[in-house]
Amino acid sequence: MTVQASLTWRKQAACRGMNTMIFYPDPECPEEDILSAKSVCEQCPVREACLEHALANRERYGIWGGASERERRRIIRQRRKSA
Repeated sequence: MTVQASLTWRKQAACRGMNTMIFYPDPECPEEDILSAKSVCEQCPVREACLEHALANRERYGIWGGASERERRRIIRQRRKSA
């Protein structure tokens, strides 16, 4: 599968066309800023594909698939333990 084909899920993303800065909050920002990004992800039809993309590519910043960098690191650790 080509990289282009593997990213077709992005066309269906709830965040498509939105200002991407909402998904890259300042680390010192209030929790409500993070929650506003996550609320977009909650209703997204391709949330799982987005999260898997972030996990596979070790995205270091931002909210991907409804998960922050810290939450994604936790998911990776849990998957390693269960493997």
